[in-house]
Amino acid sequence: MTGPEVSSSFRLVYVPGVMPDKWVRVWNERQPDVPLTLAQAPAAPAHGMLLDGEADAGLVRLPVDRTVLSAIPLYTEQTVVVVPKDHLVTAADSVTLEDLADDIVLHPLDDVLDWETLPGRPALERPATTADAIELVAAGIGVLVAPLSLARLHHRKDLTHRPLEDAPASSVGLAWPEAATTDLVEDFIGIVRGRTVNSTRGRRPQHAQEKQAKQKKDRSAGDGGRRRQPSAGAAGRARRGTGGGTAKDPRRGKPRRRS
Repeated sequence: MTGPEVSSSFRLVYVPGVMPDKWVRVWNERQPDVPLTLAQAPAAPAHGMLLDGEADAGLVRLPVDRTVLSAIPLYTEQTVVVVPKDHLVTAADSVTLEDLADDIVLHPLDDVLDWETLPGRPALERPATTADAIELVAAGIGVLVAPLSLARLHHRKDLTHRPLEDAPASSVGLAWPEAATTDLVEDFIGIVRGRTVNSTRGRRPQHAQEKQAKQKKDRSAGDGGRRRQPSAGAAGRARRGTGGGTAKDPRRGKPRRRS
């Protein structure tokens, strides 16, 4: 004897700085029978997880290899420079690349920005991660240019950030293997795009279809399976053979002849 059928799950990978909470909450409301499992991974490993089938979809940094992955751009982040609170640039509301000309600008190995020419002066060594670069900024060794979400992720009380003008920006998108566009992937695409559960463009979750069918059945049962009976007035009209008036008697309405 076999056990009960186990529901499949939906596996989502996301990169540091991205907050998938709002989409996860909607998923749990619409797909209570399909658990969503989350995994966080840096940009390059996240792409690898999609290609290796370890995740069904991912909230990743763009661009991706469009020959094997499909992607929907979601938003582009503001780029900021992370500095100690007593740094000179904190006196301004925003900073330009020229303002960093005399600073050591740290360039971690996991940098997600596509630089043509790095600003400022290079450090002797590249930090392994953005988190390591933040520690060096706190130690007064240099400054760091990063997307706003990463600056907030690694926030420290002794550091601050300012918007950086004319710098490359990082975009975030939803990506999935092109050859594995499943119904569950389509469901998550609909959630990310803000479609309602009744949207004709998205696939309605099975439990929502079943709920609607049950509601119709309940309404039908509430009528007792009986047809609505015509009203007394309508019944009388039907007996007189008309749909809404009285039949004329051909003998009535003629004037009598006088003898």
